[in-house]
Amino acid sequence: MPPADAHTGAGTGPSSQAGTGAEDTLDLQLPDEFLALFGEDEPATVTPTPIHASLDGPLSLKESLARGGSTSTEGEDVSTGTVTDAGPGTPGVASRLESSDLLDNPAEWRPVTTPAGVFQLVPVRLERDLAVISRWMNDPAVAAFWELGGEEAVTAAHLDPQLEGDGRSVPCLGVLSGVPMSYWEIYRADLDPLARHYPARPNDTGLHLLIGGVSDRGRGIGTTLLRAVSDLVLDNRPQCARVVAEPDLRNTPSVSAFLSAGFRFSAEVELPDKQAALMIRDRAHRAQL
Repeated sequence: MPPADAHTGAGTGPSSQAGTGAEDTLDLQLPDEFLALFGEDEPATVTPTPIHASLDGPLSLKESLARGGSTSTEGEDVSTGTVTDAGPGTPGVASRLESSDLLDNPAEWRPVTTPAGVFQLVPVRLERDLAVISRWMNDPAVAAFWELGGEEAVTAAHLDPQLEGDGRSVPCLGVLSGVPMSYWEIYRADLDPLARHYPARPNDTGLHLLIGGVSDRGRGIGTTLLRAVSDLVLDNRPQCARVVAEPDLRNTPSVSAFLSAGFRFSAEVELPDKQAALMIRDRAHRAQL
């Protein structure tokens, strides 16, 4: 049985039917990003994001955090990867979507203090983080749900489409007290295939999560970090009214952790690779849960 924490998540894709029983109504509106696709054909100007890492080689997480830049790992040779199944997008469309900064730049989200320690999301860099993410993916408890065990190339193939995509999905390391200990995917659920299977609203933001170290599981850390990261999303994405997730329905420890972190069970959703529990944390109910 998986550890009693939210240590797994899975990508989304086309599925055969939508779940039922959702409290949400189908009051759908087209996001601005969709409307932009039908506007003028001139490409938007993309402002490059500053890179804080040294060109001489990857910084350790502690060194990079001390300099205010993106992080690497403390005491480990770690490399970064990318997010799940949000592909690179349609040629000519990606540049217009990039200019709108689809996730409000998670690289600039500030560290937060949690009961477990100071926590920060650090966007993955493949050359720095691939080894550690692949090692986590080969943990049997994780592989049972992520299905990314095997050579590093398997994990790299999962990360590459997101790292090379239009920014609708951002893979991150979760760094707790200076140590990389979890893997996260922050993604635009309303622009993801998941949106075909529930009444998505503009700017819905999704989470995938795994806790890497066995010693960090079963102690409530998953719940603590789920609350912290969903708070980060709501604090840094003012247009986002809901944070969503779709853990495997069989992964009861994960579902329980989401419930304890202020999410509500909205529906059971049939996806191509799993029966999922659609979990939602509402901005409107944030103070009460």
